[in-house]
Amino acid sequence: MTEANARLVIVDGGLSTQLESMGNDVSGPLWTARTLLERPDAIEAAHRAFIDAGADVIITSSYQVSRQGFLEVGLTAEDADRALRRSVEVGRSAAADTGTIVAASVGPYGAITHDGREYKGNYGLSERELSDFHRERIEVLVEAGPDMLAIETIPDVREVEALAIALADAGGIPAWITFAAKDDGHVCAGQTIEDAVAAAATIPGIQRVGINCTAPVYVPGLIDRIRAATDLPVIVYPNAGGTWDSLSGHWLGVTYEDIVRSAREWRDHGATWIGGCCGTEAAGIGAISEALRGA
Repeated sequence: MTEANARLVIVDGGLSTQLESMGNDVSGPLWTARTLLERPDAIEAAHRAFIDAGADVIITSSYQVSRQGFLEVGLTAEDADRALRRSVEVGRSAAADTGTIVAASVGPYGAITHDGREYKGNYGLSERELSDFHRERIEVLVEAGPDMLAIETIPDVREVEALAIALADAGGIPAWITFAAKDDGHVCAGQTIEDAVAAAATIPGIQRVGINCTAPVYVPGLIDRIRAATDLPVIVYPNAGGTWDSLSGHWLGVTYEDIVRSAREWRDHGATWIGGCCGTEAAGIGAISEALRGA
């Protein structure tokens, strides 16, 4: 690992969590893409909140955007492509003159099914169907000019293999892949984290691998296994933990002390890019930034 790769980098938190904390409604099948369509200024404000809190990397609001998903809610493929481009433009605007890295989110196929399959994998699609789904999004995002791609919440090695095909014509744009895991040794579809990392490490442009949108208790063991399987730097931005209360729309039982304690543990196990996912808003990222850079 080079000295540059070993430098601690703070990734932002859960965009939907931050948007909700600012009074935005992200319910419905388009999730944060709904806010992108209706209030791009709110997306930009959320990005800026993370930057102001100390994030070195922001992830765009394109996670839920796809032609297929937009068609299913009565929009067009052209609407989806415009939203993909807009997500990068908004991220670029928020990051202007700050040196912040803008990573374009590429979520899993399961994110558009609205039935939890992003945490299961095993979609029942062919490799060609999956690669075509991802290719059309990646092509638009790359043309929009992000600094890198954030290929995230991938639950299944078979989806990694399809992504490899989709990325073949992406010009080697820098990217990371993070997996959603069901325990401290397996991605959600059941394959080992070592198999997932091996599949990801063969893709040109992949600069780091890791974990996101996963219970924090599993992350130290996952980091250890990832580091034993690859020399690529490790990125982690798991969920905050606690319990989701659907009535209040908030995560319960999580304190900033919990978030900071977890982040320190991930750093000590060897992760070099660290942030948060669901349940971690800008204040949580601020606590991580202050704690990790101060000690």
